[in-house]
Amino acid sequence: MSHSKNKLPEILKCTSIAKSRFFNIESVQLKFNNGERREFERMKSSGLGSVMIVPFYDNETLLLIREYAVGTHTYELGFPKGLIDPGESPEIAANRELKEEVGFASDHLQKLKKIIMAPSYFNSEMTIFMAFNLYPEKLQGDEPEPLEVIKWPIANIDELLERDDFQEARNIAALLLALKTIRYQK
Repeated sequence: MSHSKNKLPEILKCTSIAKSRFFNIESVQLKFNNGERREFERMKSSGLGSVMIVPFYDNETLLLIREYAVGTHTYELGFPKGLIDPGESPEIAANRELKEEVGFASDHLQKLKKIIMAPSYFNSEMTIFMAFNLYPEKLQGDEPEPLEVIKWPIANIDELLERDDFQEARNIAALLLALKTIRYQK
């Protein structure tokens, strides 16, 4: 079965319509190949991307953090994550975030996958890593309060997936990618 590739629509005009410290909302006027014209809105990313790390404390245990999420006004369990700073590679950013958020560094980062979220409205890339061979090393982060670090047994993953405070799609995707990868590495 062959897949025909659609020709991308022509961008006629792109205008910034709202800006904050974190977001730049653009109006994008498009002309599709069939002549149809539409206006869409999108959040433009900073272009540097972000990282998420699935840290393996040992062969049987993952490290999670409990962190406040302003979007849902809840505390959520998840993996360390953060933006890539100017001049950093994704690997350097991943190790920095580990040091800031869980107090460990890794001498073995394994890239899992680059993912995007909400591509209809948002251009944001996140590179997911697994981190092995952790050793204590702490950096001061930018969090407003200390993050709770939780050791979670891999044997209890089903329980983690059922929790109401482990529901962010990127965390679930990272967990499933990591579990699939370690299953095939054994």
